[in-house]
Amino acid sequence: MTQEWDPETYSEHARFVSDLGAPVADLLEPKTGERVLDIGCGDGALTERFRRAGCQVVAIDTSPEQVWAALERGLDARIIDATELAFDAEFDAVFSNAVLHWIPDVDLVIERVYSALRPGGRFVAEFGGAGCVASIRESFTAALGERGVDGASVDPWYFPTAEEYRARLEARGFSIDSLQLFPRPTPLPGDVSHWLEVFAQPFLGGVPADDRPALLQDVRSRLEPRIRNADGVWVVDYVRLRFAATRPAEA
Repeated sequence: MTQEWDPETYSEHARFVSDLGAPVADLLEPKTGERVLDIGCGDGALTERFRRAGCQVVAIDTSPEQVWAALERGLDARIIDATELAFDAEFDAVFSNAVLHWIPDVDLVIERVYSALRPGGRFVAEFGGAGCVASIRESFTAALGERGVDGASVDPWYFPTAEEYRARLEARGFSIDSLQLFPRPTPLPGDVSHWLEVFAQPFLGGVPADDRPALLQDVRSRLEPRIRNADGVWVVDYVRLRFAATRPAEA
């Protein structure tokens, strides 16, 4: 079961993702006339900030449905996998929010981004770091284990430490301007089941379709004493890795 994205469901249950991406968008410091590439644009809600700043923006995503939603906002949105970027020194900046932890071929993405940037260009992103949604991963691992399924085999996420990701960026030529790993406990707008149905589809796909409702309820029950507070609000244990890096200017 692969991860799929429905724009309406995403907007209803996961709008906090783009809303909380505002600080990393500000870190980019977009300037009028700059050419910016947004990797994993989703429905384009965050991408619009760069257009309003006067940038020429190209937005990419692997989800046809999300790209269509971005096109409806009037954005230059394209269905492109980040590992298949073919741009050559075309962008002043590359941006990404809450996407890089979904891409297993980490080094290839970094290399493609480096190639897409002009010398002196900026790579600014935020995504899940070491420890992100640990409660959810552990609950799925336990619930799937009781069903004879190895949770690690269906875990879709890559959550590196700061040291690991810094080394990967530097090994591929980037100069690090800032890089930090920090906890960001995130209250959900509704029940955690909605979050699981939106973001944890590969885990749910570890069992036959008729067992998924029971698995979902099992994981919810395991999570309730861990991430539901006294007011009944579900607060997911997000950890974010945010960085700004530069492709060095040519001598």
